[in-house]
Amino acid sequence: MKIVLWVYLLGIILLNAGEIKIAVAANVSYAIKPLIKTFNQIHPDIKVQPILGSSGKLTAQIRHGSPVGLFMSANMKYPEALYEEGNAVSKPIVYAQGALALLSVKVQDFSKGLVLLKSQRIEKIAIANPKTAPYGVAAVEALKNAKLYEILKPKFVYGESISQTVTYATKAADIGLIAKSSLFSPQMRHFKEGVNWKDVNSSLYTPISQGMVILKQGKGNAEIKAFYDFIMGDKAKKILKSYGYKI
Repeated sequence: MKIVLWVYLLGIILLNAGEIKIAVAANVSYAIKPLIKTFNQIHPDIKVQPILGSSGKLTAQIRHGSPVGLFMSANMKYPEALYEEGNAVSKPIVYAQGALALLSVKVQDFSKGLVLLKSQRIEKIAIANPKTAPYGVAAVEALKNAKLYEILKPKFVYGESISQTVTYATKAADIGLIAKSSLFSPQMRHFKEGVNWKDVNSSLYTPISQGMVILKQGKGNAEIKAFYDFIMGDKAKKILKSYGYKI
């Protein structure tokens, strides 16, 4: 009986060997596949399973024991909080800087900037929920600095993550404030700059410094450390740049 149990436990260990789970902010969902693909060219024996969601919800899951070893957040706030609480074992570092963009499936006069959103033709504006998504915080900040927030607030349609916000912007709203990185995914490349999308003036919001930490679950895990080092390396930076991030 003991031999059977030992063989069973050994099988579980071997089955999970080389497999890691990482928490990934929704805005990185567009770049995570090529990142993992390139990582596997270097480490073919490590299977990476990304858990996607808004940074706020992922943080809540981590606090409740989610079995992930690394967290790639959409800002520094959540990794810093997890580190201070003892839920992360590495100091938060910036792996990329994100940017906001306006997106519409319809042709728009983007020369007007955010003032365009006041148009009567625009009845619904997709925006990420600022309570859970850092890009929602940045969008609110930009609109407040442009003195447009209170006027436009009745038009808002909130997405729980930036990926949901992109879906709303293309299907349920007239325009959306989204992560620029989403525009570089294969499904979005047909949208044209200046016709369907435009950068939001970066002076209107605090730079979106995206943070990464190794979590308690990943402490001492060589595979997690390998992926962490890869994200901070030149190959990953090149991929992130190709998705509109600043490095």
